[in-house]
Amino acid sequence: MFVLMFYDVGEKRVNKVLKTARRYLTWIQNSVLEGELSPAVFEALKADVRKILDLNYDSVLFYAWRSERYMFREVVGVERGSTDFVL
Repeated sequence: MFVLMFYDVGEKRVNKVLKTARRYLTWIQNSVLEGELSPAVFEALKADVRKILDLNYDSVLFYAWRSERYMFREVVGVERGSTDFVL
């Protein structure tokens, strides 16, 4: 499945959430990551992120599609992160 993750967390936890999320997804811009995950890996990501959060203060949103091909993505302005790799 294709997953988008958006997070708004306390300053002390930002780097930890980003580092954890980047093990699973690709950073595309501030507080936003995307990538293709299996359902089991998606559950692991959510569990790992949940361990870091202050559930009374922090917020993480996930959007998931069965496949990236069912999603439309358009960047207006500067593209901050890229899922393309040049060798």
